[in-house]
Amino acid sequence: MEKIILPKGTRDIGKPEIFIWYHVENVVRQEAAHYHYIELRTPLFEHTELFARGVGEQTDIVQKEMYTFLDKGGRSITLRPEGTAPVMRSYLEQNLHIHNPRMKYFYMGPMFRYERPQTGRMRQFHQFGFEAIGFQSPASDAEVILLADRIYQKIGLKNVRLEINSLGCKNCKPLYLEALKKYLRNEATQFCKNCSNRIETNPLRVLDCKNESCQNILHNENFPIIQDFLCEQCLTHQSQLIHILESTQIHPIINPYLVRGLDYYIKTTFEMKTEELGAQNAIGGGGRYDNLSDVLGVKGVPGVGFAAGMERIILLLQKQISSKEFFQKPFVYLSPLDQQGEAILLQLSIVLDEKSIPFYLDFSDKSLKYHFKNAQRMEAHFIIIAGENEYQTKTYTLKNLLTGEQKAVSQETLIGDLLEAYQNVKNT
Repeated sequence: MEKIILPKGTRDIGKPEIFIWYHVENVVRQEAAHYHYIELRTPLFEHTELFARGVGEQTDIVQKEMYTFLDKGGRSITLRPEGTAPVMRSYLEQNLHIHNPRMKYFYMGPMFRYERPQTGRMRQFHQFGFEAIGFQSPASDAEVILLADRIYQKIGLKNVRLEINSLGCKNCKPLYLEALKKYLRNEATQFCKNCSNRIETNPLRVLDCKNESCQNILHNENFPIIQDFLCEQCLTHQSQLIHILESTQIHPIINPYLVRGLDYYIKTTFEMKTEELGAQNAIGGGGRYDNLSDVLGVKGVPGVGFAAGMERIILLLQKQISSKEFFQKPFVYLSPLDQQGEAILLQLSIVLDEKSIPFYLDFSDKSLKYHFKNAQRMEAHFIIIAGENEYQTKTYTLKNLLTGEQKAVSQETLIGDLLEAYQNVKNT
């Protein structure tokens, strides 16, 4: 019988990489708490209509990438490909736009898109995201961008730049789209097949094409720049946003070609980029989605947010920082010599847990030599040995693996010594 292997586009995440994931997740949760964004856990699957209406019928996500199936009741169900539409669905379903219209959420978890697997892009991937719903001020855009920047800094990422653009509003965006289509139609035969297909249905996505020949067509003096079409309201919004960001020492680069692959964005759109991951250089992005609630059945609920792909962040961290920096080591290794020792050390583990001293408990089916080697491999500071002799004398054998000092100690002395040593290590 053949072994069962992973489905294409998925992967297991374990030691030592998992410790980097813990680090990123902890920073995200810490910053969410500091800025008082409350976690919202939405289902892994939703009605397909949510994404068709919310993300956009003509987007690549909806047309090509969603995992969609009929359930046993004949309903069309889709594994979530992104996090913003489910958050807005939850907000509207609970009538928070009436009872508590200003909410700040964050989420973290797996998403699903049927894409060609490559470095940093999987069919099951992970995102964290922040959404501020009910806020219209450019200062709320700035807070979301500042929060993203703070997270990247505290995670330890280097050489990250911020690019921003404005996609206009319902007044000026249609004017730009018409000018853009006119330009693209004149050059239609020069574009790649994907871009040619998008000219009428989703022209903004042409700007995001990675094909070099397509980019050459776009980067010439006759190409219509969206900044030239923005209404006074959108120009003021962008100007105020840039002013606020610069007051926080964040200096954005205006990129008039920056678009996002989701239809709900208007006004502010942004991406955080790095040159250290090749073509897949965006490690997070977002923007304002004041029209999203309209297509989900409730008019006039503004919002702004961002999401970050965790796989790309992990890849970047692995390039910039040694994985050993994140390795979580047991401070104490518990080595039982026999069944009496197992019982004693299981009891001790309760005390260590109550004192928040990390430990690793092995069992007596291995030799003492094995335990010593394993404790050193795990880089534990101490090993505690217990067996029949320790049971009779009501002591533990404690060995400092850094100095080699070994002694018999009572439980009262042991806990005090370990607490002091552990605090000293944490303070260094």
